[in-house]
Amino acid sequence: MARTHPIEHVEALVVVGIGGFAGSNLRYLVDLTVPNSLAATLTVNVIGSFALGFLIYEELFSGTISGSSRTLMATGFIASFTTYSTFIIGTLTTSPVLAVGYAATSYVLGFGAVLLGREATHWIIDVTPPVPEVGD
Repeated sequence: MARTHPIEHVEALVVVGIGGFAGSNLRYLVDLTVPNSLAATLTVNVIGSFALGFLIYEELFSGTISGSSRTLMATGFIASFTTYSTFIIGTLTTSPVLAVGYAATSYVLGFGAVLLGREATHWIIDVTPPVPEVGD
């Protein structure tokens, strides 16, 4: 079993904290600029779904982004930018008809955004020339 140095755990906490700080502040900015709270939550969740889809498929198809950068972006930034709890509260505190439409729209757009993230990953990999090896 591989042992890790305690500083590696501290580094991970700092990286996630930096990402969380940035994501939560951007989320607050969206709340200030999008007039309706349901629309603001939908906006951040769809953007976050796209970004997470991109990161997941980038790792599967290419693996160019480092693990610490992926942690910063996914666990720190995207997790604090998006919100499932606000989505649920917003859904439960509105009329039943609007709640069903909002939930369905959120899931359809969220899954669609993940698929768009996958396509963006393919596109970037296809148009990016390979980095030459050292000594080439």
